[in-house]
Amino acid sequence: MGSGVEGTESTGAGRRTITSEMSRGKETRRHCPRSGLGNYSASSDRDPLGIIQRQNGTRLPELVPLRLERMLASPFAFYRGTAALQAADMAREATTGQPITICGDAHVGNFGLYASPQRSMVFDLNDFDEAAYGPWEWDVKRFVTSVVIAAQHNGLPESTARDAAQSAAASYRAGLRDMMKLEALERYYLSGEVTRSRGKRRQSSQLLIDRALAAGKRRTAHRVVKKITVRNPDGSLSIVLNPPTLMRVPEATEELVAEIYAKYCQTVSPDIAVLLAHYRIADIARRVVGVGSVGTRCSIAILEGPANEPLVLQVKQAALSVVNEYGGIDTELSPEIGRRAAAAEPGFRVTASQRILQAVSDPFLGFVTLDDRAFYIRQFRDHNVSFDLETLDAESFADYVDACAVTLARTHAQSPNAAFIAGYLGSGGSFDNALARWATSYARQSLADYQALVDAVNSGRLGA
Repeated sequence: MGSGVEGTESTGAGRRTITSEMSRGKETRRHCPRSGLGNYSASSDRDPLGIIQRQNGTRLPELVPLRLERMLASPFAFYRGTAALQAADMAREATTGQPITICGDAHVGNFGLYASPQRSMVFDLNDFDEAAYGPWEWDVKRFVTSVVIAAQHNGLPESTARDAAQSAAASYRAGLRDMMKLEALERYYLSGEVTRSRGKRRQSSQLLIDRALAAGKRRTAHRVVKKITVRNPDGSLSIVLNPPTLMRVPEATEELVAEIYAKYCQTVSPDIAVLLAHYRIADIARRVVGVGSVGTRCSIAILEGPANEPLVLQVKQAALSVVNEYGGIDTELSPEIGRRAAAAEPGFRVTASQRILQAVSDPFLGFVTLDDRAFYIRQFRDHNVSFDLETLDAESFADYVDACAVTLARTHAQSPNAAFIAGYLGSGGSFDNALARWATSYARQSLADYQALVDAVNSGRLGA
């Protein structure tokens, strides 16, 4: 067996070479032309406010106003919280029919820095609540549209935003084709490590990275505990509540928390289970996070080790992905992992997808289901930091988008269908133009939906 483009992609169905799969992808252009990916047409029965209200009905009622408030902050904030709307719209569109494990919410705000288990800083996707087994096109369309909306949010002209979208699509396409020059194992081991290297980046972009790396060093469990807890007279720790973002969990009895923790420890790797045996839970509180997740059940648990060293875990609700619920995709997990006993656990879907898509993942990832509610658990504030997109100038924004696009290509390259996609995309600009056209059209649609929400709230038809 050779390497590079003559390498082998193996599946449960047998042997497929990269060359044959790329040829199959190229052949697919005959009945699914790349230019067709650029056609967006709004359905006459679209109901964006209805979908938002439907989602609100599954959220904690006391947090729904906060969710709406955060979505109303800007068109970009609205877009971040409306993966369900876009999944419903994309469900009506043709695809190449080659599903992969997708992020499901791959907008530019869902990339960032975090620490690997080896304590190096890596850049990667960082949100997998909506991850599922679905059309690769949906990830790319959501990503490229976010480029347009973020560029406009930063005050860039529409023509510049469209150019940025076209460049993002081109970077994804070129990145995926470059990945096909590597063996599958080489693609798997790519780390995405970020350093303070000089001479390889524009000065403005390197300064941005240096600031993010410095900020990441400060985002630790020690800092969280110092900021939000107090030491009681008996020596125990208590979280200082700060409603509505930090509140007591009404149902969090000591017995229930202990049961959740015990079940969680059974889903982590053996070495982490042994490590967790050193810790005990000191306190737990509900914490509001993000835009799209506001109103779901999310808590943080403060743990202490034998030397009073802190470990902070996030316990976050896992529900059906919008790819499945609103996009109508039946399969939740790739066939390679869907046969496992844990596949029916929504928390398993999130953690499994994260491990597939990220170059390196949090070793504390685990999941638990209790009383028909599913959760996944991970470290909270382990040197993770996102880039403040509003502070980026045009050059830094272009560099950031390029990094995100190549990263998205690396995640998709883990799939056995990646070579097919690379062959379909080709080496020319047809795909890039189509995606930029679709993203520009959908950015207008999202802006209209945002204004509809503003009007509904202002008129009292939808409460905030």
